[in-house]
Amino acid sequence: MPGIVPGKDSQAMQGLSHGLRRTSWLLLAVSLLLASGLATAQRTEGDRASATGAYEAETSVRNQTDGERGAAFGRALAQVLASATGDTAAASRPGVREELAKAKDYVDGYDYRQDEGVSANGSPSFKTILVTRFKRDAVDSLVGMLGLPVWPLPRAKPVLWLAIDDGSGARLVGLAQANAARSVLDQANARGFALGLPGGNAAEQAAVGAIWRGDTAAIASLSSRYSPPMQLLGKLYRGAGGWVADWTFVDKGKVLSQWATSSPDARRAMSGGADGAANALFKRYAKSGSGGPPGRFRVRILGVASADDYMRLAGYLDGLSIVRRVQPVFATGDTLELELDLATGVDGFARYVGRNGVLLQVDNSVGNGNPVDAGDGVSAGTPSSLPAAGVTTFRLGGREY
Repeated sequence: MPGIVPGKDSQAMQGLSHGLRRTSWLLLAVSLLLASGLATAQRTEGDRASATGAYEAETSVRNQTDGERGAAFGRALAQVLASATGDTAAASRPGVREELAKAKDYVDGYDYRQDEGVSANGSPSFKTILVTRFKRDAVDSLVGMLGLPVWPLPRAKPVLWLAIDDGSGARLVGLAQANAARSVLDQANARGFALGLPGGNAAEQAAVGAIWRGDTAAIASLSSRYSPPMQLLGKLYRGAGGWVADWTFVDKGKVLSQWATSSPDARRAMSGGADGAANALFKRYAKSGSGGPPGRFRVRILGVASADDYMRLAGYLDGLSIVRRVQPVFATGDTLELELDLATGVDGFARYVGRNGVLLQVDNSVGNGNPVDAGDGVSAGTPSSLPAAGVTTFRLGGREY
């Protein structure tokens, strides 16, 4: 081993020490920058970013610019709302469109992943995937506020009894053959629930005939060793122009739904089983959101003291997609009473409008000369008369919007 050269090696050591100190400061600066905004996850060698659970989503992006990421956040939030509620039409519900434009406010963190594939001409292709994690409490609050249906967590994990016949005879897909059912398993995860597979012992392998003839009682009996007592029966076979899959979803021995999917691609035909199961579970177990059921509600607005106030209020209500119709009832002094046809309950409406201070809910009860609580930043006042029972009172706020 060569000896240390005096002077030269000393200078080298000093340079190395200086380089290490400089690297430490760079690492600290990067850490501080990350802490100042939305955090990206720290990845280790071999670790790939991926969405897991109902509050995470993956979206394809063209690049990693702020503008492209912001648009992808909106698409990701639409996916999460569909997954968290179980409602595939959640993104088209009243009030959701406005929130998708502010999706960044709901983001807890994000990361990127590069997926490699093969193009039609056989050359390598690369796709950038944005993996976004959302704040569960914020999403749940949005769901409740807009009166979206809720598919409660935790969710059941039905057993998938899938038989595939590619022309050489039907065979059961057991746990050891999970990759053969990857498309339906992944689609279930995308819809916010999970599917399990049977172990695949000899007795279960022999049940292929029962799956093929749709004997739900036999499969339910065989599946009794698994929990919960839910089964998704599917048979996939070659048909005209591609593949056909027949599906039956059973819950506690009762057939909830039957459907068929077909596609030239076996994976697409197979993934339709997860969609049908999700729809059946949503229909059976979803509950109304905490914002209350939609309907017509009488509201009383205080502080409408001028034509400008009225125009400001009318323009604001007209711009809310959760407000389907506005019908004036009467006006007196600075008080206006309206009938609102809402896509959510009045509680959800109050939470929605209260966020930006345009309309602040106040206490209906007035007694012994006590003023109405008009909320922060608005002067309290006593109305000339109490509102009728069932009328919710608001005060027009002074903030810009």
